[in-house]
Amino acid sequence: MSSSMRISNSAWRIVSRASSSRPILCTSGHHAPLPRPSHLILAQRTATSTSEPPSSTDPSFAKALRLLEDGTRLIESGDVQGALEKYKESVNVKETSGGYFNLGVCEYTQNNHPGAIKAWERSIALTPSADAYTNLASAYIMMKPPQAALAIKHLTSALELTPDDPEVAFNLAAILESTGNLEASLKMYERAEKGGIERAGQNIRSVSAKILAGSGSAQA
Repeated sequence: MSSSMRISNSAWRIVSRASSSRPILCTSGHHAPLPRPSHLILAQRTATSTSEPPSSTDPSFAKALRLLEDGTRLIESGDVQGALEKYKESVNVKETSGGYFNLGVCEYTQNNHPGAIKAWERSIALTPSADAYTNLASAYIMMKPPQAALAIKHLTSALELTPDDPEVAFNLAAILESTGNLEASLKMYERAEKGGIERAGQNIRSVSAKILAGSGSAQA
């Protein structure tokens, strides 16, 4: 989902706005929302089937790609478990960042956050991407208890790869705010607003008020 989550036959991307969170499944330009929990704007996207260039001399790549596409068709029809099995088959035949990315989305959708983390970490090891780092942050926030420090670490990595992505800046700002890092949070909210996230304006006012109140208390 662009400003929401998307998966494609490649890829998808999750984004949650306000109190709802909806991963978007994106295939060949068609978007279908999938339910997903989270209180942040968190972007998640699967790597496209072309993320690793095909090799005419590697039949295992072609088979893995077919299984990846089969999985995407299943997830589009709502069969997350069936898609998960296809993605597992795909990476067993040939490890690809796209296969692990989509596998992570399925695990996340089924609330298997440790499984999602493992899959996305493998996806990043093969091909680092801002979306995979953002997904990792989402999974760590959903852990019990939430792992805010790790979420901040991975969102920072995502922002280094895509410095102009306002959704990543908003996500990072929200977690920084929740951990009391108000000055850093304010800068990220301002960055998100500048990038077009309108709701960041409300957060800027709220965090600014907290900073002001904190300054007043310190002086008193």
